[in-house]
Amino acid sequence: MIKVLASSRLTLVGMLLLGGGAILSYGNPADMPVWVLVVPMALLALNLVCAMISNPRINRRYGLLVFHAGLLGVVILAAIGRLTHFDAHVEMLNGTAFDPSDLFNIRKGPLHNKSALDNIRFIQGDYTISYSPGIARGPTRNQVILPTDDGEGEAVTFGDAVPLVIQGYRFYTSFHKGFAPIMTWIPDQGEKVTGTVHMPPYPLYDYRQANRWQPPGAPEIKFWLRLDTGIDASSDWVLDANKSTGILVVNSDDQRIELQPGEIAQLPDGQLRYEYMTSWMGYKVFYDPTLHWLFFTSVIGVIGLLFHFWQKVNKN
Repeated sequence: MIKVLASSRLTLVGMLLLGGGAILSYGNPADMPVWVLVVPMALLALNLVCAMISNPRINRRYGLLVFHAGLLGVVILAAIGRLTHFDAHVEMLNGTAFDPSDLFNIRKGPLHNKSALDNIRFIQGDYTISYSPGIARGPTRNQVILPTDDGEGEAVTFGDAVPLVIQGYRFYTSFHKGFAPIMTWIPDQGEKVTGTVHMPPYPLYDYRQANRWQPPGAPEIKFWLRLDTGIDASSDWVLDANKSTGILVVNSDDQRIELQPGEIAQLPDGQLRYEYMTSWMGYKVFYDPTLHWLFFTSVIGVIGLLFHFWQKVNKN
């Protein structure tokens, strides 16, 4: 039975199944179960273990044995990684704390413990992004505030290549970032409500900074944010929300009203006050507890393979 499970034919079947699973999982679709990858990996791991036990060309050559052990570790860890992984996106307003309930486009393995996200604490700070002529995106300098024992908080700056890592979760700044007006809806009857409307990513949608919102019990309101960021497509330029301003253009029924921060528009069923403009940063959140172990195991496998070839060269 061990020799049957160690056959190269079973290896080929496992590789074909894994290739099919990789094609089906491309792009990480939400409706694709993780088992299309885990089952072939489990089959290949079993095949590899049986080959290591039954094949004397492997178990009698220490270099090859170490290499196959490393390969086995990579397969097992990759399967564990798929079962426990977590991918998501989140958009955070300047000055707000991270809240796991704001995550969207969530993809996770069946064994992932999402409750660990409840222990992550940080506050979104300011950011600047450098651009070259032609609006070519350069380095991102994003700041967050981490809690400290003295209550003061620690400012941490990171960018696109180096993520913020908290309890194994990696927060990567994304191409999605932009502006958001803070508004207060004051109905003719009822309690006032203050909230934000995220405008589309900037400067990707420079001239399409529009969105809409329907206040409780009132007609839908359309917004357009006319920005002044100092954008310059012909030279170096830095996007800095602290040096940017925006006029909020409100469209409701037949009305078109331009609001500066602090101004109020009289609309059907209530008033809309434009408080001020802030910014938001988009993150890709990634978690895989096997990453460091995968690297270590891969290095062990490579060392075993090098030792095997070194022995062959010395014999010759």
